[in-house]
Amino acid sequence: SDIGSQKERVVTEEEWLQKWEMGNIGFHKEQGHPLLQKYLDVLLNGRSGLRIFFPLCGKAVEMKWLADMGHNVVGVEVSEQALKEFFSEHSLPYCEEPVPEIPGGKMFQSTSGNISLYCCSIYDLSSSIVGKFDGVWDRGALVAVNPCDRQRYSSLMINLMEKNSSYLLVTVSYDPNKHKGPPFYVPESEIKSLFG
Repeated sequence: SDIGSQKERVVTEEEWLQKWEMGNIGFHKEQGHPLLQKYLDVLLNGRSGLRIFFPLCGKAVEMKWLADMGHNVVGVEVSEQALKEFFSEHSLPYCEEPVPEIPGGKMFQSTSGNISLYCCSIYDLSSSIVGKFDGVWDRGALVAVNPCDRQRYSSLMINLMEKNSSYLLVTVSYDPNKHKGPPFYVPESEIKSLFG
């Protein structure tokens, strides 16, 4: 297989939490991702007031950027620390509430109401809890998901998308035999088979 030894690799939730605790977050971009700026028109497609989903959002600065443009942003992240850092680094007041449908799940919402971040496993979400989205900014989610979970992940994403939704995906290309991931290598053929 062209994904080499990565096929069986599993990164646990605990390992991700540890990365946040240790500040080992080289994947976080302080200035936002240049590709979102470059392809913003593709994501928005001339529309305003969209609901935009950030899977495995971390403390992505683009969430505030899009919210400031008048969009409603929803994210999901397993690290509560990451979510709290997002709000404090942007000096955004927020409230925290439990999510009854998700045992142990919490939702952090900006007082302005246009940023809602869920603290739980992404697989705990469903459209009955978070609704559907007009756009998805997948900057580091598909490449962070364990290779064995990709089908489950893409099925969830497809289920969360409105009919005319835009999905902006960033992946990485490298020799998977030389790096164990994450980020994981996702060949273009697999992206096509996952998302059609």
